[in-house]
Amino acid sequence: MKFSFRDGTTDFVIELRNEATAEDPIFYAHLTDTMNGQIHVLLYIVNDPDSDRFDVDRMPDGRRTNFGIDMRNLEAEEAAMKAGLAPGQVRSGQRSLSHAIPTFEAFIQSLGHSVFFIEPLFYHNAVTFERYGFAYLQGLRRMKELHQGFQAGEVLFQKLDGSTPFRDPGYAASIRG
Repeated sequence: MKFSFRDGTTDFVIELRNEATAEDPIFYAHLTDTMNGQIHVLLYIVNDPDSDRFDVDRMPDGRRTNFGIDMRNLEAEEAAMKAGLAPGQVRSGQRSLSHAIPTFEAFIQSLGHSVFFIEPLFYHNAVTFERYGFAYLQGLRRMKELHQGFQAGEVLFQKLDGSTPFRDPGYAASIRG
């Protein structure tokens, strides 16, 4: 297990690897606190170390994509999508979120907090957290706009025209698309 932080900051990272030389951690959490002392989850990942890896997080030359914000490795994203992964995933997860959330809530309570915040990176993350009872501090209006846009006849629905692998018409009914 690796616990890291930078002096003078309020954020820290916890990484757990199944082997010291493993390319990816099986568990990764990047946490910080807000100006009023609340815990803020910046990133939370649980990987299956035995699953195939897709380089959606880096370009063929090794440059980091910054979760697709700076650039995208479309070839790796397409391969990952065809393998059943959700956007942004480099490996399959361990399907442990239903167990991880109560454990994380207990951890937060052990720190003396009753509330924590999560900022999803992808649409499917937000929908998944909604299903586990999370609510929005901000972004609910945008999520409703996206949902509406994928309804039959709406703007985003019409863009699902099959012109690329990422625009499959069936994705209108899927949080993974």
